[in-house]
Amino acid sequence: MRIGIDARFYGSVGKGLGRYTERLVSELEKIDTINTYVVYLCKENFDEYTPKNKNFSKRLTSSRWYSFSEQFFLPFLLMKEKFDVMHFPHFNVPLLYLRPYVVTLHDLILFHYPTEKASTRSALFYWCKFALYRIVLENALLRSKHVITVSEFTRKDIIQNYPFVKNKINVTKEAVSEFCYWQNNEEGERVLRNFNLVSGDAQHGILQPYFLYVGNAYPHKNLKLLLDMAELFPNTLFVFVGKEDFFYKQLKSLVAARNIVNIYFTGYVTEVELGVLYRNASLYLFPSLYEGFGLPPLEAMQYGTPVIASNRGSLPEVLGDAPLYFDPESAPDLANAIELLKNDRELQEQCRVRGFEQTASYSWRSMAEATLCEYQKINED
Repeated sequence: MRIGIDARFYGSVGKGLGRYTERLVSELEKIDTINTYVVYLCKENFDEYTPKNKNFSKRLTSSRWYSFSEQFFLPFLLMKEKFDVMHFPHFNVPLLYLRPYVVTLHDLILFHYPTEKASTRSALFYWCKFALYRIVLENALLRSKHVITVSEFTRKDIIQNYPFVKNKINVTKEAVSEFCYWQNNEEGERVLRNFNLVSGDAQHGILQPYFLYVGNAYPHKNLKLLLDMAELFPNTLFVFVGKEDFFYKQLKSLVAARNIVNIYFTGYVTEVELGVLYRNASLYLFPSLYEGFGLPPLEAMQYGTPVIASNRGSLPEVLGDAPLYFDPESAPDLANAIELLKNDRELQEQCRVRGFEQTASYSWRSMAEATLCEYQKINED
């Protein structure tokens, strides 16, 4: 088969979607030596990917996601290649692409949280764009040969809203990396000092206790709840890890307006730095109102960090019995969970052990193998 992969979200530019796309390509390179792949990237991530399998090649496209070019130039560029299967890892499938394809739909956040607060433009512009998104999404599902999603929760959610996909949708769960960045003490302390999380001299450094959040700052992430917690727990630092964008700038402005002094924004961090921050956090907090999968709390569990997570969306399915759960619309519920877990060493150890067991049940290799099966089904049709 000749297979194309739309990897314009590949790597750091695509956040969670970028991690999924990056790991998919990486694992397919390891398991498939028969089929031929062409991986499409944009200018921002073209140099991040170097093919390691002779059957893989990469191409540069100037078509940005959600753009006019994506709808009117990209489909003709792709159709020239006459792919047996094209994989779009996001719902933004060009309306004019007419060859067989697989689409991955990670969640229906757009469907459940259609609010102009999630846009940097005017409300009128947002609602016009939202209507176009809905058209593109439904078209992507309707014309796809197969639909992939990342959790059973999301599969049911998609079927409930788009019943026609029932017989062609399958779950290929995401995972965490097979290895952790277990830094030595010197390297770890250097990273922590860079983020002002260690005080004292070189011989007597003292780690400042901190609670961690990793991810974007979109409205459904419900991060204002963590600002409330920072005010309730003034002696603990709350560390937010995420590349600065419009939504993080909004959050920073709110922190400044409320004069909350125990919040620290790291901005973008490297994989090594992220590993250090996960491993040394006292707790990981995840107050999201809706998740199609929820990769960051799973990553925190892999590093042995106790997790307190929202009881919404796919999180109970994905995280199992490892975290403490709370109602994300109840500040007292989260405060009680923090108070309970931060003071109970035995409970922390239980969360760590369960977390290691839970993360071990996920594999990027299994995800890639299941995805390859979806490609092969098209070839067999």
